[in-house]
Amino acid sequence: MRPLGAVAGPHGRGCLLATARAPMRAFSVPVRGRPIDVRHRVAASAAGAAPGTTQQGPSLEKRLGNLAIGAANLFPLWLVIGATSALAHPPSLAWFKREYITKGLALTMLSMGTTLTLEDFTEVVRRPQLVALGAALQYTLMPLMGYAVTRLFQLPVAYSVGICLVASCPGGVASNVVTFLARADVPLSVAMTTVSTLTAIVATPALAKLLVGKLVPVDAGSLLLSTMQVVLAPVAAGAWLNMSFPKVMKRLSPFAPLLAASMTILISASIVGQNAAAIRAAGPQLVLAVVCLHLGGFTLGYTVSRLAGLQERQARTNSIEVGMQNSALGAVLATLHFADPLTAIPCAISATTHSLLGSAFAGFWRMRDPGETGEEKILGVQEEERVVTVQTGGNSISDLQIRKAEAKAWIARWREEQQ
Repeated sequence: MRPLGAVAGPHGRGCLLATARAPMRAFSVPVRGRPIDVRHRVAASAAGAAPGTTQQGPSLEKRLGNLAIGAANLFPLWLVIGATSALAHPPSLAWFKREYITKGLALTMLSMGTTLTLEDFTEVVRRPQLVALGAALQYTLMPLMGYAVTRLFQLPVAYSVGICLVASCPGGVASNVVTFLARADVPLSVAMTTVSTLTAIVATPALAKLLVGKLVPVDAGSLLLSTMQVVLAPVAAGAWLNMSFPKVMKRLSPFAPLLAASMTILISASIVGQNAAAIRAAGPQLVLAVVCLHLGGFTLGYTVSRLAGLQERQARTNSIEVGMQNSALGAVLATLHFADPLTAIPCAISATTHSLLGSAFAGFWRMRDPGETGEEKILGVQEEERVVTVQTGGNSISDLQIRKAEAKAWIARWREEQQ
């Protein structure tokens, strides 16, 4: 799923990712042998303005969309506030009952699906080896870390099952926004999140059975059915809506990340509130175990990727995708299929932990790279949300062609400047 923080821009890119805006500039770009004039303007100031007319201020709908994206970008903060409030005063989340948890996750997956386009699946085809490597790391490193952590800390059975379950889940909905903040490869992150989420239909039940089948009875068939119901069906429905009603979904897309963030926060905080006494009793040991799980995922994801010869941006992406899990899915499966309610607690703690660690890693990488190089700007063309005005003398041209042509012209000019 894309960055949790912002989501789909005008081109449907992104799951939860607040995209960057490019400054205004105009130049001629050759496309199919004819020069066209391409003007990039800041989306907020260009909303509703036609070519050659005086630009108006952003509409109410645009302002509300920007507010929604800004609120979703603060997901880690809201998650910490929600979990802390539920722990300090459990009745504050009593209204979000257990039966709402499954529906909440389905809404989260639906919102992810509404941001998917054919372009996302094209990214998978364009770089299949990188996407496959990321999915392989997701479903090997994290399950191994989960198994190792439970043995190292000698946790009770319920907590061990919960940690192994969340370690078997796909990438988290917040991973794409963290990838963006870390100046990593956002299109690759989106593709990896999509593939790992769809793969989870089979991988998560199978890994759960393998890791904890000897500790507690695990009905892999029921887990498979539940995963299909709360992952595959909503994602497919969201993607269908996006492709069938693109204009409507484009207007709603700024609000999708906020919906996903809100549902994830409510699910995690409600589980914390329902088990507040048990969490206090578990103390630092359980929290430290969950921290080690995700810290190991981030570290191993980056290290293995670099050893495999991946570039820095791609290694960062793998690190984030491996380290951040769909904890809400783990919480739902734990609630539905395991008798002990304590099984869901590590999943709730995981949601807060991986969001904070991911934000910390993103901040570290941004501090290490305070300014983008020319090549990074070239690679970042796909990550920008723009308003494009094209004068083609009556000839239509796709936005994708425009962006490719603009990128080639930008590259040529940048290389000339470096000489």
